[in-house]
Amino acid sequence: MIEVKNLHKSFGKAHILKGVSTSFEKGKTSLVIGQSGSGKTVFLKCLLGLFSPEEGSIAYDGKIYSELTEDQKRNLRAEMGMVFQGSALFDSMTILENVMFPLRMFTKQSKSEMQDRADFVLNRVNLSDAHNKYPSEASGGMQKRVAIARAIVNKPKYLFCDEPNSGLDPKTAMVIDNLIQEITEEYDITTVINSHDMNSVMEIGEKIVFLKDGLKEWEGSNKTIFKTDNEAVTNFVYSSELFKKVRQMYLEERA
Repeated sequence: MIEVKNLHKSFGKAHILKGVSTSFEKGKTSLVIGQSGSGKTVFLKCLLGLFSPEEGSIAYDGKIYSELTEDQKRNLRAEMGMVFQGSALFDSMTILENVMFPLRMFTKQSKSEMQDRADFVLNRVNLSDAHNKYPSEASGGMQKRVAIARAIVNKPKYLFCDEPNSGLDPKTAMVIDNLIQEITEEYDITTVINSHDMNSVMEIGEKIVFLKDGLKEWEGSNKTIFKTDNEAVTNFVYSSELFKKVRQMYLEERA
């Protein structure tokens, strides 16, 4: 579980996060949404320990990050997995080598142990035949699955995803969404996803945090977001005519 209390972050005179408080539970997919400039990328980087907030605290299963020693912080970061927006795979490495990379960085496992673990997670994301391919030989959807395999290879307690569906067609995006949710539940991971994909919000948004101008404007789930009267949320989520019609149908069915 991750607990965030009164988080503030500024860069010079720009006050990006303005007292954000929320929590993310184990075994659930939590989405952070908001327009460009809302503060969600800075928020995610604070959760990763890349930015230090001026005020507030972030606790990982009760351990407040700012109170940890450097060794403890290093150990905590080893318990984090990250899926980057562009997958961020190493072009010069095979898919197997890419997945093994965190094990080389954070463990003292033998090469055979690392290969066995990498084999396991590649099989888990349905890429059992892709070990010797290079990223350039893989489709966008395959690259995302490799990125997920790499993110979970070290058995993380916390999984962070930055726009994991970016650049994917709707069908492939749904496969990635379902895969992340399945892995989250299967391994009881605390998963936080930055997303602008409304299909993801509706499909896997067990917890949704909506940021606006650095503030937590709304918090709920994919079940309650249909019923919210918050104008900022409805304008963002139902910006397209299709989603406006879907929401209206939902409200009429329950009237």
